[in-house]
Amino acid sequence: MKKTKIIYWILTGLFAFFMLGSAIPDALVMPIAVEGFKEMGYPTYIIPFLGFAKILGVIAILIPGYPRIKEWAYAGLTFDLIGATYSIINSGKSIGNWAPMFIIIAVAAGSYIYYHKKLKANTQNNDDLVMSLS
Repeated sequence: MKKTKIIYWILTGLFAFFMLGSAIPDALVMPIAVEGFKEMGYPTYIIPFLGFAKILGVIAILIPGYPRIKEWAYAGLTFDLIGATYSIINSGKSIGNWAPMFIIIAVAAGSYIYYHKKLKANTQNNDDLVMSLS
């Protein structure tokens, strides 16, 4: 259980770091975010919305409890990453610009997998406690 929790928090912390790193420039509508969206042909009015949505998603995966919200947050952040990767590839950027996205997606997948391992371990511990009290 302890090993699972440690791996979960390392992966989740990295994932949160990566997502906040892309969310803050979007939420603040920084020139680098505007330039990136314009290069891909997307409207700039969507930038702050995506930034704040990513910030809320990061908060949701970091705060304990609220499993349904956490599931939606993982889904939303993953869709954002997959959409961004697809957009970067189709905008004609070189492999060096989009290949690192797969590392972030892998960290997201690891965080999600270990989230469920942690939940399962907690459920088993609670069941064992109930059985020992009976």
